[in-house]
Amino acid sequence: MSTEVSYTSDFRPLDEAHANRLSRNQRLLAIIMFAFLATALSRALSGEHDLTSSFTVSQAVISTLPILMAGLGGLLSERAGVVNIGLEGMMILGTWGAGFFGYHYGPWGALIGAAFCGGLAGLLHAVVVVRFGVDHVVSGVAINLLAFGWARFLAAALFKGRGSGSETNSPGFDVSKNMPTLRFPGMGAGGPFATLENKHWPIISDFAGITRGLLGAWPLYRLIALAMLPLVGWLVWRTKFGLRLRSSGEKPSAADSLGVRVGLIRYLAVSASGALAGLGGALLVLNNSGSYVEGQTNSKGYLGLASLIFGNWRPLGVLGGASLFGFLDTIQLTAEPAVIGLYLLIAMGAAFGAWRMFRNGKRSTALALLGLAGGLGVLFVIRWKLNTDLIKGLPYFGTLVVLAVFSRRMRPPASAGQPWRKGQIT
Repeated sequence: MSTEVSYTSDFRPLDEAHANRLSRNQRLLAIIMFAFLATALSRALSGEHDLTSSFTVSQAVISTLPILMAGLGGLLSERAGVVNIGLEGMMILGTWGAGFFGYHYGPWGALIGAAFCGGLAGLLHAVVVVRFGVDHVVSGVAINLLAFGWARFLAAALFKGRGSGSETNSPGFDVSKNMPTLRFPGMGAGGPFATLENKHWPIISDFAGITRGLLGAWPLYRLIALAMLPLVGWLVWRTKFGLRLRSSGEKPSAADSLGVRVGLIRYLAVSASGALAGLGGALLVLNNSGSYVEGQTNSKGYLGLASLIFGNWRPLGVLGGASLFGFLDTIQLTAEPAVIGLYLLIAMGAAFGAWRMFRNGKRSTALALLGLAGGLGVLFVIRWKLNTDLIKGLPYFGTLVVLAVFSRRMRPPASAGQPWRKGQIT
């Protein structure tokens, strides 16, 4: 008598996968609770109420979504085995496409046009690396450089002389036309949550401010962007196409021997990657009153790539990284006051990390984290103010720290970035 064992899409027995999923969910919940309590305590001790205000949280959501789109785009591409350094360039072309098509066809045209332009850049990247075998990093860097020039050329040709358009910006359009906004009851300025937030009570006011920021006004285009998160997760881990995509990134020769069309899978994945990055560019335009502006991406494509590494090539991890970078980006708006509270918040995180490192036997790392926590604690006590220019660099400094700390424990797809031809044994 034979015994059948059912397997999930990531090749593990169902019982083991279910237990691991429960464990991951519990860890995720614990991380969220720790982050909330640490933030609330930092706000209460520092007196810097902007740290958990509804304004800060809502702006962090706005900053997070474009980074998330780039990160999810990178996830699709790299899970298929193609490293996509060109996310920044694809996002640049997405902003141009949103400005052009939005001016002619409104916000829906902006979304579709941005995804189309980003997808074309993704397709170009796929042709260069899959068909011609060019190094993935070289191709991605070339797309980033070319995208800036293409956007300037197209803007000069198609925007200059049209209303307020020029070679560096497009004429604006009405972003609310045929684009409804979801508003949750009780979240307005005169609602009960606003009243609780303004009381500045520990925990309660923090919860009210964060809730208002998360559940405030949600234009439909932001909801569409947010829906990409579960959609990508379902596509990659719950479908046959996703299984073939991941096998193409892990062992393309084995996938090819089983009849998987690895080349086609990579074409589709990288094109979709560019479309998602382009959609991130559309969000930047729609958040800017419908105007494309040169340099609008401000390296958010690179932050998306960093969030992909931070998140270990998984959707929820990418969301965590994008949220971190989006929050740091938002600190620029609240400037010095919130940074004082940020010292204490990061010090708590470093102390928690030191405790974890001690438990895992990594004493040198734990001591380094304790030193960081102590130094930040001193900065908090003396209320040392950062220079405004340094505050603007927080997202990029945070990116360097994340890559330095987390890159060693990450496991990218085994064949990501490696050249492969049909019939080649890997």
